[in-house]
Amino acid sequence: MAAQIFEDGETYNQVEFVKRVNKSKSWAERSRWAGNGPRYIKVGRSVLYLGKDLNSWLESQARLNTGQ
Repeated sequence: MAAQIFEDGETYNQVEFVKRVNKSKSWAERSRWAGNGPRYIKVGRSVLYLGKDLNSWLESQARLNTGQ
């Protein structure tokens, strides 16, 4: 298992998430729309991510070669 970037028991907003994975806000929004990003929670108009879900999603992105 890779090192955990996010604390499992914490929640993160979109800004905190994209900053840590070096992506843009629009990338996160497109990923949610397309369904290929990490699980998220919608509270009113706010988007929150659970640390454990972000770590799981990051682990699922690991590749051994470019053909995967």
